[in-house]
Amino acid sequence: MASQEPVLGSSVHDAGQRAADLLAVLLPGPGRPAGRAGLIAVLRKYGEPEPIEISAADLAELRQAALDLREVFAANDVTAAAERINHLLSERAHPPRLTSHGGTSGWHVHVDGGDDASWADWFLTSSCLALAVLLAERQAAPAGLCAAPSCGRPFVNVGRGAVRRYCSAACGTRDRVARHRAVQAGTSETAVP
Repeated sequence: MASQEPVLGSSVHDAGQRAADLLAVLLPGPGRPAGRAGLIAVLRKYGEPEPIEISAADLAELRQAALDLREVFAANDVTAAAERINHLLSERAHPPRLTSHGGTSGWHVHVDGGDDASWADWFLTSSCLALAVLLAERQAAPAGLCAAPSCGRPFVNVGRGAVRRYCSAACGTRDRVARHRAVQAGTSETAVP
């Protein structure tokens, strides 16, 4: 079943964040169990109309799409991110088309196969399209994975400043404090005869 949510949401930033949030629930990590309930909650958060029906096969295809999309988030630089986005779009995207899902939503762009495209095709193609626009806007990698060893959560770079390394200020602070304490512990150990 294809989503009725516009491919770029209310903004390209929303669509990019939706990709990160879906990635987080589809690929488990520390404190992030994967499951259908979490997936449906994220889809609802971004305005997916009810009923939201995700079969076991849909979930398996979505998880594979998430693994593929994770490569964009893990890219080390803008060129690698662009190459990964282009590769995914060349494999899965169709020519852009406008749809209003039979008048049930406003007109918006899709690059999946049709209004009846699978959840995985919709997720992968709409996410790649949003990330491609963000990359072009910023001329920088559009997304990343949190550098905190205990996190790894996906995030989207939407600001104009330096490239982010952490999903949140809390993770950045926690990681800096842990590294500082490790250095201090190493310094005090070498100072003791």
